[in-house]
Amino acid sequence: MEEMLLRAALLTWLQGDPALSGSLNAICEEAPSRASLPWLAIATSASTDWSSKTHRGREVRVALELQGRGDVPASMAALVANIEARIENLPAAHEGIEIVTSRFLRARSEQRPGNRRAVLLEYAFRLIAS
Repeated sequence: MEEMLLRAALLTWLQGDPALSGSLNAICEEAPSRASLPWLAIATSASTDWSSKTHRGREVRVALELQGRGDVPASMAALVANIEARIENLPAAHEGIEIVTSRFLRARSEQRPGNRRAVLLEYAFRLIAS
């Protein structure tokens, strides 16, 4: 349950950023079927127990996928920086959960056919049920 609440909170937070909403054609929970590039989606998430004696908790790992176009490897660098900055400022308190810690894990970038670029951003969030 906490994993789903985090996914919803993260999407709402990212969608609420005017710079990201103005730069991306979609910010959604899975790859959009009809949105043109660029778009951002939660590619996957997984959770493990992070409970204490007094609180139920989870460590949730979330992978976000950014898809766009560009001839140059750095073509999406500014957009990635905006996404990372927004996630770093994610508030702790959300409906049903409180984020105790969040940390960047890794990023992966690749060139795909048709001049497409993909960037995968992975984060870990430790949270407790509120």
